[in-house]
Amino acid sequence: MEIILIMTLSFLTLIIVFWALIDIVRSRFINPNMRTVWLVVVLFFPIIGSILYFQMRKTLTTGESLKFNPKFKN
Repeated sequence: MEIILIMTLSFLTLIIVFWALIDIVRSRFINPNMRTVWLVVVLFFPIIGSILYFQMRKTLTTGESLKFNPKFKN
């Protein structure tokens, strides 16, 4: 029973960390350097970093996501 609990908690931790990393990469930050800072924080402190990021992301981002918009020359 303990193994199942540990595996479930580990799986949920991986999900929240990957979700945070994907959200950091897709978000548009007010200060562009904050993307790098948050990536480092989440990679070095996965659980606490992810929780802090999700708590503070409304104040750090502009609310719109990055969009692929290449400018090709004709």
